[in-house]
Amino acid sequence: MKRFLSRFLQCLLFLAALAAFTPAAHAQLDPDRIREIAAMLQPRAAGFGQPITNRAAWADVLARHPGLTNVLAQAARDAALPPPAQPDSLYLEFSRDGNREHYQKVASSRRGRMAIFTLAECLEDKGRFIAPLERTIAAFCAERTWVLPAHDGRLENFHGTATDIDLDDSTYAAELATVNYLLGDRLSPATRKLIRDNLERRVFAPYRAAVNGERPLFWWMTGGNNWDAVCLDGVTGAALATFDSPEERAWYIAAAEKYIGSYLAGGFTRDGYCVEGLGYWNYGFGNFCTLSENIRETTGGKIDLLARPEAAQAVLFGLRSEILNGVYTSIADCNPSNTPSPQLTQYLSRRLGLDMPEWHTDRINDLLYHEVATLFMLHDLPVLSVQSDLSELPWRTWFPDGGVLICRPGPNAQTPFAVTVKGGNNGVNHGHNDLGSFSVVAGNQMLICDPGGEIYTKRTFGPHRYESDVLNSFGHAVPIIAGQLQLSGKAARAVVLETNFTAAADSIVFDLRSAYPIKDMDKLQRSFTFRRGPSPSLEVRDDVSFIFPANFESALITWGKIRRVGKDELEISDHGSAVHVLIDTGGRFYHLREETINEDTENHRKPVHLGIVLDDKISGAVVTLRISTVTSN
Repeated sequence: MKRFLSRFLQCLLFLAALAAFTPAAHAQLDPDRIREIAAMLQPRAAGFGQPITNRAAWADVLARHPGLTNVLAQAARDAALPPPAQPDSLYLEFSRDGNREHYQKVASSRRGRMAIFTLAECLEDKGRFIAPLERTIAAFCAERTWVLPAHDGRLENFHGTATDIDLDDSTYAAELATVNYLLGDRLSPATRKLIRDNLERRVFAPYRAAVNGERPLFWWMTGGNNWDAVCLDGVTGAALATFDSPEERAWYIAAAEKYIGSYLAGGFTRDGYCVEGLGYWNYGFGNFCTLSENIRETTGGKIDLLARPEAAQAVLFGLRSEILNGVYTSIADCNPSNTPSPQLTQYLSRRLGLDMPEWHTDRINDLLYHEVATLFMLHDLPVLSVQSDLSELPWRTWFPDGGVLICRPGPNAQTPFAVTVKGGNNGVNHGHNDLGSFSVVAGNQMLICDPGGEIYTKRTFGPHRYESDVLNSFGHAVPIIAGQLQLSGKAARAVVLETNFTAAADSIVFDLRSAYPIKDMDKLQRSFTFRRGPSPSLEVRDDVSFIFPANFESALITWGKIRRVGKDELEISDHGSAVHVLIDTGGRFYHLREETINEDTENHRKPVHLGIVLDDKISGAVVTLRISTVTSN
C-alpha cells in the first residue's frame, strides 16, 4: 500500500510539473486588450525613421547632423572588403576556454556592416551600397545561430536542437527588420524573403510559442534584469516594422506590456536605484525607453510604458548617480568610465521637461535601430510628471531601498570632495560582494575606488564567479574578518541602524554581521560620517567584538599611488589629485599589506588592495580611517 501511495504521489507530481509547460498553464494574452490595441494602430507596419523614398526627411537629418557624411566614407571602405570570417571554431572557443571576446568582436564587426551600409544608402540614395549590404545579410542569415556562445553553454542552438532568444538575436532581429523597412523594394525580392524567413524561424515563431504556452517561457521574460528590456525591445521593434496586420502587431505590444514589468520590478529598487549599475542602466533602461517610445509612437501616444508608476524613479537614476565632476558610481559590473548615455539623457530630458542643449554628433549609435530612433526623435514629446525632490542633488543622493548614499560638498563648495557608500545586499543581478564598501572622489579622480567589473569570461557568470578578486570582497574597501571574505546572496545584507543628514554633515551606520560567516562575532558596525565645509572629510569607523579572539583587518582599494607620510598617515594620489588618510587603531599594533589585484578589469587598470591588518587577534576593537583632501602635492 505504501509503495502504491508513493508511486501515486510521484505520478501526481509528474503531472503537475508537466502541466506547468502546457498551454493551459500560461496566462494567455487578453484578446480584448489585443483588439483594443489593434484599433490604435495604422494599417501598415512602420519602424523608426522614414523609408529611403522620403528624401525630404533624410535631407533634414543630414542638415541637422552634417557629420554623418563620415558614414559614407566608412561604408565605402567596408564595401571593398568581404564580411570578416566567422568560422565554427571561433564560436566554439567559449565552450573550450571561456573566452567570449574574440567571437563577439568579429560578430559585432559583421553585424555593424548592416547598419553602416543601410545608413549610408539612406543618406546618399545612389544604390552603391545595396550589393555589399545584401552580401552581408546573406552571410548573417547563413550563420548557424544568432545566439551568443556565452548564452549557448550546451551548444544546443549551435547544433540546431534548440532555438532560443537572447540579447544578440533579439537585437539583430530589430536591425534586420529596420533594414527591410527603410530600404523596402531597393532590396531584391530574394533578400527581403531571406530576412522575413529568418526573422520568423529564429525569433517570431519561438517567441509566439513561449507566450502562447507551447513551450516554456524564456527565462528572461520573468528574470527581472536588463535582458527583459533588451529582448522585448528587439522582438517588439522587429514585429512592429514587419507585420502589416494590426492584430499581429497588437499581439506583440500586448506581450510587451505583460512582461516588461519584470524588468522594472527586478532591475530597480522602489527608490529608483539600478541594482545592475550605471552601465546596465544605459543598456537596459535605454532599451526600455526605446521600446516605450516605439510603442508610444505606434499607438499615437495612447500607450506610454515610461509613464508607468514603477518607472517614475528609474528615469532619474542617471541624473542622481553622479558623485562629483563627471565621476559616476562604479558599483556592480560597471566600467568606471561609465557616464549616462548622451542620447538616453537627451531623450529623458525632453520627457521630463528639463532644459538641456540640443546634442549633435557624427555617429550616434552602433545599432541602426537605435540610430534612426534618435535621428528621427520628435521634438514635441509629452512631458512626464515625476514626483521626486531633486533639491537633494547638491548635497546628497540617498537610495534607502538600494542602500546607497552619495555625499557631495554642497552648493558653492570650494573643495571638490565627495564619497559613495554602499549597503544593500549581496544577492542582486550583476552585484558584487561589497557591503559597507566606499569610494572617495577628490577633484575629478576616484582615489579610493570601487574597481567596477571584470572583462567577462565563462567564470564571470558561473559557479566560480566570486573567485574573482574584483567581484568578491577582496576587491572592495571592506573588512576581512578571521581571514574570511564576505558571503554572497541576499541573506548577506547591510542593515541600516541610523542615518542623519544635515547641511553640515551626513552619517550612516550599518550592521554588517550577516555578511560574514563568523558565528562568534557579537558586533560589526561600520559608521560613515561625511563632513562638509572648507576642509571636508570622511570618517569610516569599524566597531567589532567577538566571543573568542579573531583577526581583523580593514582595507582601502585604489588605482593611485600610495605613499606613507607618517607613522599612521598615508597619501593616495592619482592624476594630480590626492587624499590624506589617518589610521587610528586605538593604540593596537598593525601593519600594511599592499597587494595588486591581478584581474582583467573593465578599465584595464590593476587596482591595489591595501590591507590595514591588526597584528594580534582581538576580542574587540575600534578602527577608524579619517580621509581628507590634500590641498597641494
